[in-house]
Amino acid sequence: MTTSFLRAAAFALAAAASSLAIGSAHAAADPAAIVKHYTDIAHAKYSDALDAAKALDAAIDAFIAKPGDDTLKAAREAWLKSRIPYQQTEAYRFGNPIVDEWEGKVNAWPLDEGLIDYVDPSYGTESDENALFVANVIANPKLEIAGKEIDATTITPEVLQELHEAGGVEANVATGYHAIEFLLWGQDLNGTGPGAGNRPATDYDTANCTNGNCDRRAAYLKAASSLLVSDLQDMVTAWSPDGDATKNVTSDPKAGITAMLTGMGSLSYGELAGERMKLGLLLHDPEEEHDCFSDNTHNSHYYDVVGIQTVYTGEYTRPDGSKLTGPSLHELVAEKDAALDKEMTAKLDASHTAFKALVDRAEGGEAYDQMIGEGNAEGNKVVQTAIDSLIDQTKTIERVITALDLGKIELEGSDSLDNPGAVFK
Repeated sequence: MTTSFLRAAAFALAAAASSLAIGSAHAAADPAAIVKHYTDIAHAKYSDALDAAKALDAAIDAFIAKPGDDTLKAAREAWLKSRIPYQQTEAYRFGNPIVDEWEGKVNAWPLDEGLIDYVDPSYGTESDENALFVANVIANPKLEIAGKEIDATTITPEVLQELHEAGGVEANVATGYHAIEFLLWGQDLNGTGPGAGNRPATDYDTANCTNGNCDRRAAYLKAASSLLVSDLQDMVTAWSPDGDATKNVTSDPKAGITAMLTGMGSLSYGELAGERMKLGLLLHDPEEEHDCFSDNTHNSHYYDVVGIQTVYTGEYTRPDGSKLTGPSLHELVAEKDAALDKEMTAKLDASHTAFKALVDRAEGGEAYDQMIGEGNAEGNKVVQTAIDSLIDQTKTIERVITALDLGKIELEGSDSLDNPGAVFK
């Protein structure tokens, strides 16, 4: 998967004067201009993610209209392409409350797929943590949640919103990329063996229906796709020049710089290195992979790393290969401490190389869930090297925070890294 999938149009870059100086900033390293460019890139990234989601929605329409192997393959390919621009936005989540509060609608994982549809008997029939473990909304038009009846006779985006994280259980993921992924691929029942999910196209063919409820499954898939488009539109609006997310970070440039580094560090350490990677490696658990139904986790992780780099360099490659460039943290840090900037750039390059090795290994035939499998010393090492690169770059991000005199910033942590014994309790 490469950035050749991304579609582009140029954005005008604006620089604003600032009365705040961090260090001895000149025009090229003006915090206000850097933060403004950060918001321009956010708007571009979410716009690209929205465009890709609209293309996915169109592919889903074509698949539902004519279920078959070819249209299913096209819908799956559209989903894979849609992940490329979206994953590059994830560094905006941490440090920006508007994004963090919204993110669970579109990218929550892992999910208890039995809430949505049929599952293999090996999945089980009940869970002490989730009363809706096998609720199967596609097969059951009436559901009861905490004593309240949910009417899902007609599956709509509104019904999915009501089901999402129902009962306060985070695993009740009813919306977003991963619900759509499950509906397109089905469960990956291969463990740490080769192969992704393999849902048949006939699960949507009302004239030749497999596994029942083909019309309701199609309705769910369409509702989830429409909702994804709507949710991404909200974020495009939030990062428009007059949007709330833009205003939040540009109103105080020093706070904006803080948000940028918080996003870089928290995604690097607690979220990606810890929760998404080290946990799965500790447990050797194929369920602990981000894009688990499609075996696309290597790409999701890689584009997270690309997104982290973008925040620092101020460079974003759009779908047609064109680039947005502008005032950057790189310039600000170089002006304050050239050696530290060189170190930060080298660490970001090292993590990029480590994650490119994940992609190369996956494209060579060994999926991420196989890499983290027990007994796969070579695969485990490739994953651990990538984790180590993130930990290493986070240490330098913390040094950058200190050098810019930004005060104490709490980066996202993870038991998997900070207290691994707790993982096994």
